[in-house]
Amino acid sequence: MSSIGAVFSPYQHPPEDFRAAVHAAEAAGLSQLWLWEDCFRESAYASAAAALAWTENLRVGIGIAPLPLRNVAVTAMEVATIERMFPGRLMPGFGHGVLEWMGQAGARVKSPLTLMREQLPALRALLEGEEVTFSGRYVNLDRVRLDWPPDAAPAVYAAGEGPKTLALAGAVADGAILTGGYSSAEVVDQIARVRAGAREAGRENEPKIVSYLTAAFGDGAESRVREALGERGIDDDRAAWGDPAEVAQVVRRLRDVGIDDVVLSPAAGEPDLGEFFRAAVEVERLIG
Repeated sequence: MSSIGAVFSPYQHPPEDFRAAVHAAEAAGLSQLWLWEDCFRESAYASAAAALAWTENLRVGIGIAPLPLRNVAVTAMEVATIERMFPGRLMPGFGHGVLEWMGQAGARVKSPLTLMREQLPALRALLEGEEVTFSGRYVNLDRVRLDWPPDAAPAVYAAGEGPKTLALAGAVADGAILTGGYSSAEVVDQIARVRAGAREAGRENEPKIVSYLTAAFGDGAESRVREALGERGIDDDRAAWGDPAEVAQVVRRLRDVGIDDVVLSPAAGEPDLGEFFRAAVEVERLIG
């Protein structure tokens, strides 16, 4: 069964809005709440830990945190600490980050692909409790082992849009996050690239695929989507709007082409985030 998640956006909401949103998500019965770490807004790990502490059942996805901002050993410590405190409820995801922002922070690298190729295998090994020694272009570890690795390492996701990054996500991560805004026909090609990368790397398990989908419910839903994505964004199931049944139709098309979990991202101007979460839960029930 596909799971349906929803987004808490750091663009539309300051940190002080987060607690009420998390409680609304848990009260609605939402399966997954996703957040991300765009510069220079809100910390992914602080937010994820807080959300998990405030709830009992909600799973929290980080989709994504930028790889260049942290040493991989620090990232492993962050993820392992949260996973040990709240087992099985964190879904950490990583990406290149916006290059301009990485430059502003003094963290821009010449080869984001090389950074991902080095960081994610090292991160996954550390989370598995392995001792890691590695000398690369960006990652250099000397006998590093976590004192408190998680009992079971969480799946590590990688996000991407370009063909090389999608293939690399399949090769070095447990799952891939698609950014949304694409038609189901375009998504077929993206999934194929992820799976091809996994096969070429000799991965035994097929990567899990998560995709964002801009959505709006209720009065003015279509106009909010048009404002968010423009005219092209509402064609060919690049977004969804209407009542939960209409949104579920688009989600089914994504599921049918190979998306495992769909994360509904509220269009700008969403008037009631709690109601959005309740509608997302109804979508999940309808596609169950």
